[in-house]
This record gives sequence, structure tokens and C-alpha cells, in this order.
Amino acid sequence: MDTEKLELIELFGIHFEQQYNIPPLAARILGTLIIDGCKSGLTFEELVEKMQASKSSVSTNLNLMQKMNLINYITVTGDRKKYFKASPLSQRLKKYLTLVDNEKILIDKIINYREKNISCSQENINLQNSYAYKEHILDVEELLKKSIKKFEEIEIKNQSNK
Repeated sequence: MDTEKLELIELFGIHFEQQYNIPPLAARILGTLIIDGCKSGLTFEELVEKMQASKSSVSTNLNLMQKMNLINYITVTGDRKKYFKASPLSQRLKKYLTLVDNEKILIDKIINYREKNISCSQENINLQNSYAYKEHILDVEELLKKSIKKFEEIEIKNQSNK
């Protein structure tokens, strides 16, 4: 692999380690699938070779990421191999939407509590901050939904072009 590609995979790896709290090898595999496996995916053997890791380590990390819905695989008729690919971006963004939904529930509970229990000016400031934060969360939700829709349209179009 060329230097630029290796640097990109490493940057993705560091990012995904932090974002998804996954092991470094899993993060680098995900980065590799995004950079190298966009059309047909990569086989298990190709991943073992590219990662220069043991079969068991690659297998363990592939299984972990499949359970987390970060990757999936396809099969080809007449070929017994699995071709691993990063999950579509729309699917990965839906994870953020779940976090936003949970955040909305929590902020509503905080607002409800603060509205019933204001006893000083600082608590009123906290309530105003909570209202502003809820507005922010609703804006983020709207933007995420819009982005997910756009990515789904692109993914459907790309599926039909195969």
C-alpha cells in the first residue's frame, strides 16, 4: 500500500478506536474496508494479509464489528468466500440518531424536573440552558435525518448501478 493510503487508514483507525471504543486492529480493518473495499469488499484472506495479523485476531475483530453493525459481508454465487464491507454511511449515522433520541428523553426529564423545582436564580439559568440545549438537540436531529435521507438516496442509486 502506498504511504498516503496507509496514513489515511491509520487516521481512520485512531478515529474509529475513539468513536466506537473498539480495539486498534478492528479500527484499522474498518478504515481499510472504507479505503480499499468500496466496490466488491475484501475477503478474510485479503484482510489477514493487509493487516499483517493472525487469522484469529482478524476473525475476532470482524465478528465484533459485525455485532456492532459497523461492517457486513456479501457472498457471490459460486464463490464460497465472504466479501467484507463497511456498513453504509446511512446505517452508521443512524447510530448517532439513536444517541440523539436518548439525549432528547434525558433533556425532557431534566426540563420537567427543573420547571417543578426552581428555587433560585441559578436554577432558572440552568433551566434556560436546558431549553437551549433541547433546541440544539432538535436541530442536530433534523440535520441527521436530512443527511441520512441523502445518503440512503445515494446508496440506493449506487445499488441500482451495479
